[in-house]
Amino acid sequence: MTLLEQQRDRARLAAGEELKSLLYHPSPEVLYALLENPALDETLIAVLLSRKNLPAEIIESIASRKAFLKSYAVKRALVFHPGAPRLVGLRLLRDLYLMDLVQFSLSPSAPTELKLHAEEYIIARLPQLPLGQRITLARRGPARVAGALIATGHAQVLEIALDNPRLTEAQILKVLWRDKLPQVVVLTVANHRKWSHHYNVRLALVRNSSTPLSIVLSYLPQLTVVDLRELAAPGIVPENLRKYLQAEVNRRMQASKREAEAEPQSLRGELLSQPKDQDRSEEK
Repeated sequence: MTLLEQQRDRARLAAGEELKSLLYHPSPEVLYALLENPALDETLIAVLLSRKNLPAEIIESIASRKAFLKSYAVKRALVFHPGAPRLVGLRLLRDLYLMDLVQFSLSPSAPTELKLHAEEYIIARLPQLPLGQRITLARRGPARVAGALIATGHAQVLEIALDNPRLTEAQILKVLWRDKLPQVVVLTVANHRKWSHHYNVRLALVRNSSTPLSIVLSYLPQLTVVDLRELAAPGIVPENLRKYLQAEVNRRMQASKREAEAEPQSLRGELLSQPKDQDRSEEK
């Protein structure tokens, strides 16, 4: 019998320190045998899954055994393992507790696809969460979750979510593009010390039907003529707002025309003054 065969047989029966030492064995054959050991409890499986170099086939084998999956610690370790097969992660992700989902969604090493699924599971649970947990998520949850909390318009989480350091302009814009958005969201964004100064956010606020006219009018002088013309096209904004947009475009065009007319006169004056300056220099 070879040494590997002996170690494989020992793995099925080992206990105590010998069992713990076999958790770090490099051979998949020994590790497979180890999974048959009745002394292998959830704590030891979690230790085994802490190995970053654990072969994918061993991870799949653990994930396929219902007896092992009765343990939440094992399911969590499987999802968080960087070498876990995609299907294993997809299958077990929905079983994670809320804050473990949050931790996974914020993990730099987690696959992007799985992180998006984790965020979706978090967002789906938001309506059932107590206020304290929603506030926690608003403060330090991922950007998509913060955006979903902003869209609810809940006064106690709105300001906190807007100050979330992970929140992005893209999520703010996604919120402002929603239909029937609570006006409190629009007003809070429009008055926020950070987001209210972003050009694209102001543009989205102008487009949003819940934005008060006074706020829209205050933004118009800062928008480009190209954007003003696009907004003034039929069907983009309410008709009562279109006239203000068109008036702003006309004002800009008149101002540009006056500047263009004034420029040749100014240039002509400069040209006329040049010979006089040259004459003075020659006299000297």
